Amino acid sequence: MTMSATGKYHETEIKLAYPEGAEAARALFEQHGYSESEPRTLESDQLFDRDGELHGSDRLLRLRRMGRRSTVTYKGPGLRERYKSREEIEFDVSAAEAFTLVLARLGYQPAFRYEKYRTKFAAAGDPGILTIDETPIGVFLELEGVPEWIDRTAARLGYPPEKYLTSSYGSLYRQYRREHPGAPENMTFPGGHPR
Repeated sequence: MTMSATGKYHETEIKLAYPEGAEAARALFEQHGYSESEPRTLESDQLFDRDGELHGSDRLLRLRRMGRRSTVTYKGPGLRERYKSREEIEFDVSAAEAFTLVLARLGYQPAFRYEKYRTKFAAAGDPGILTIDETPIGVFLELEGVPEWIDRTAARLGYPPEKYLTSSYGSLYRQYRREHPGAPENMTFPGGHPR
């Protein structure tokens, strides 16, 4: 996430499907000089919407819980060409339940819910962040930074631009449910979480 000259925050990122698994992804990152910057953490994300208003305008309002920490994120409409780029405003909240109650009073109801284990990696002097996301539908790598860094890093990892994914996890899960009609409504780990 970077701050633009307008004072607004923006994120530019891509995802890469990584069927080889999380341990292989870690080895790949470390082989290229990246080290863990934030440990593997369960992120439980709840989206909120009001009669489909946000989804219909390609916006997002999310409450993320990571242990005792809770973060609210607003994401504006995204540009999806080679990368996904959109406004992002994020802040911590100390009372997640109270915030949820405020949203309900304003007409916002829980919508899609999804979970992932996320591990972040970085390299000294590098302007971007790499993550390993372990989700109920597979492992994904995420590269977030300026477009030039994304292209350079993806190429170093062996990925050409045609492998870039710019879909959200919500969109990826909707596609997954079309291919797996019996899948649950939310993208959560069944019967507990993987270790």
